[in-house]
Amino acid sequence: MKKIYLHPLPVRVWHWINALSFLLLIVTGLQIRYRDVFKLTSFKTAVDIHNILGFVLLFNFFIWLIYYLVSGKFNIYIPEFSLRSLIEGSIRQARYYGYGIFVGEENPHHSTPDNKFNPMQQMAYLNIMALFIPIQIATGLLMWDVKGFSQWTNLAGGIKIVDSVHVLLFLFFTSFLFVHVYLATLGHSTFAHIKAMFSGYEEEPEHGPSH
Repeated sequence: MKKIYLHPLPVRVWHWINALSFLLLIVTGLQIRYRDVFKLTSFKTAVDIHNILGFVLLFNFFIWLIYYLVSGKFNIYIPEFSLRSLIEGSIRQARYYGYGIFVGEENPHHSTPDNKFNPMQQMAYLNIMALFIPIQIATGLLMWDVKGFSQWTNLAGGIKIVDSVHVLLFLFFTSFLFVHVYLATLGHSTFAHIKAMFSGYEEEPEHGPSH
C-alpha cells in the first residue's frame, strides 16, 4: 500500500469537532423539538447544551474558513470543469456509487491533496459549507435571542419562517450524516477512510485504487 497525506491536522481537528457537535446538536435538537417524546434530559438542559454547541459550531466554522482562505486551498471545493464536464463527471460518480462499486469497478476519482473531492462531493460540500451551515448558524442565532434580534427576524419573514428553515436544515443535516457515514465505509476496507481522518493518510494499493 502507498500512503497519501490527504488530511492535514487542522482539517482533522475541525472535522471531528464538527462531527461531534453535529451529533450532539441533533440529539439536543430532537429533545427540544419533541420534549414530550424524548426524556434524555430536561428541556432547559437540552436548550443550554444546544446553545453552547451552536457557538462551538460557529467558532469551528470560522476556523475552517480562515484555514482554507489562508492556505489557499479553498479551490478544492470548487469544480474546475465546464458545466458539461461537471455534469458528466457527476453522472460517472453517481453510476459508480449506485452500480460500479458493487461489481468491482475502479472509482473514477483519485483523490490528491490538490484534487481531494470528486465532482459530486465538491458540489455537495460547497453548498453545505458556503450556504447551508451559514444559514443554519444565522437562524440559530436569531432564535437564541429572539428579542435582541427581532428586527433581523422580521426581515427574514418572522419567527415561524426562521424556525421552519432551521428545522428543515436540521432534517437535511441529519440525513446527510447517514449518507456521509455510509460513503466513509467505501474505501479499500470498511474503516480505511475513517482511520485516515485520524492519521491524515489515505492508503491505496501501489497500482491504484482497488475500486
